Amino acid sequence: MTYFQAIILAIIEGLTEFLPVSSTGHMIIGTALMGMEPSAFVKLFTIVIQLGTILSVLVLYFKRFFKSLDFYYKLVVAGIPASVLGLLLSDFIDSLLESPLMVAIMLVLGGLVLLFVDKWFNKPTVDNSDNITYKQSFIIGLYQCLALIPGTSRSASTIVGAMTQNLTRKAAAEFSFFLAIPMMLGASIVKLYKFLKEGHTFSSDEVNLLIIGNVVGFVVAIIAIKTFINILTKYGFKAFGWYRIVVGVVIIVLIWSGHSLQII
Repeated sequence: MTYFQAIILAIIEGLTEFLPVSSTGHMIIGTALMGMEPSAFVKLFTIVIQLGTILSVLVLYFKRFFKSLDFYYKLVVAGIPASVLGLLLSDFIDSLLESPLMVAIMLVLGGLVLLFVDKWFNKPTVDNSDNITYKQSFIIGLYQCLALIPGTSRSASTIVGAMTQNLTRKAAAEFSFFLAIPMMLGASIVKLYKFLKEGHTFSSDEVNLLIIGNVVGFVVAIIAIKTFINILTKYGFKAFGWYRIVVGVVIIVLIWSGHSLQII
């Protein structure tokens, strides 16, 4: 991996992780266009740079994380379904991860949902994610299980799930941001543990790549989150729906044109 490739992947991660557009789908296109091979370090890099994006949420919503323990308990409750299902179906999920076509299909299907979600849930009653109940948190967590299917988008599934529980678009997006922290942190720790357990070590260049990736991801994610909230509040999800459909079609075209696509 070159420094240029690391920066490009970090930009992709920062831009797409919290938007309902599937960071996995964008990583497929990015790595394919750059001709990258899925080495152990590249796979680790794409996960661990999520730490930078996690930090962006902590910085932007600093005060929200020190209100009460009740806030953390709700995040734990919401995280349980996907964590349990992910462990039980790990082999099946791994098999899905081998199919870029599956990612493309889910991008298109998810895009179609986003085209209409504003009309389906247009009478929200909860404008602050702090006010949701434990039952609502758990139901949102059930929707997050959909994100175990590559291309669905964790952000999209949790935001739609939150809107079914009468959260406003902004409140739904913010709860999705918060819920990402334990899930992404857990994924990074597990990936790093497996990397080291398999006997891999880091070169000085690889350490630098990880540092640069996290810094770039952090900065880009802050910009992406602020922009996303503004667009979402004013215009809703339709633009993101069309965008997902276009990205899904691009991946399908790349597959049909003979490009060797791999999920990193």
